[in-house]
Amino acid sequence: MHCGSPTLGNSTRSSRRQPATCASLLLLLLALLALASAGQIAALPLGRAQSLEIGRKVWQNECNGSVAGLTSWNSGENFASLGIGHFIWYPQDARGPFEESFPPLVNFISARGAKLPEFLLAGRQLGCPWRSRIEFSRAKASPQMRQLRQFLADTVDLQAEFLVERLSNSLPKMLAAAQPADQALIQQRFNRLLLSAAGCYALVDYVNFKGEGVLATERYRGQGWGLLQVLSTMQDSGGDSVGEFARAAKVVLARRVANSPAERHEKRWLPGWLNRIDTYTRH
Repeated sequence: MHCGSPTLGNSTRSSRRQPATCASLLLLLLALLALASAGQIAALPLGRAQSLEIGRKVWQNECNGSVAGLTSWNSGENFASLGIGHFIWYPQDARGPFEESFPPLVNFISARGAKLPEFLLAGRQLGCPWRSRIEFSRAKASPQMRQLRQFLADTVDLQAEFLVERLSNSLPKMLAAAQPADQALIQQRFNRLLLSAAGCYALVDYVNFKGEGVLATERYRGQGWGLLQVLSTMQDSGGDSVGEFARAAKVVLARRVANSPAERHEKRWLPGWLNRIDTYTRH
């Protein structure tokens, strides 16, 4: 699977079997959910081309679909944002409230036979080798950064698979974190969204974008902003599930900004976040 730039190749791949497509992973997810909900889930109307589009849309959302944007470090943050999902990688001595996702991505890609850059092989457990945004920017044209960018460009398909696998793992986490009285409703809303290509994209994108909403560290004033909180905020009117998901997501994100520490200046990000949510309802 190649999502986006026609220049992307397989130069970093060793010999391996062809990885499963996003479509097959989503169909597997549906099968598992169907067993969990007594067969009440219909077949997912999502072809291979639509599954590939999910990866392209996430890449577009995070870095305008550009290869250069695959290696970023945002102002005001203490971590690098890498790949189509801007997966978080902290330097060795830095940590923060947000879940680190780049090392699990590298493990996922490595397990599927892709060849890692030498510096990742030698030090992927040591943390991001650039300790600050300034160091990261200065290294933009360094051999290590070029290797990293090429590695990310060559493994877009596997990154998309990783995004889908994260979604497949999110429901048990959310149900475990939800109040027992809310668990059935959370699962029903999740399942309804899976029944359309737009709903699958919304779920895959949002859980990558703002997490599952189950970590105590990802809270402001005791309130989270992840997928669990969006599903909990949805209202069941029997209408457009994706439109209602988008409405609830905007409520949750606006609440996050209102609750955020003043020194983080999160209000500056809200317009971009809301624009991203609008892509969920553009068919």
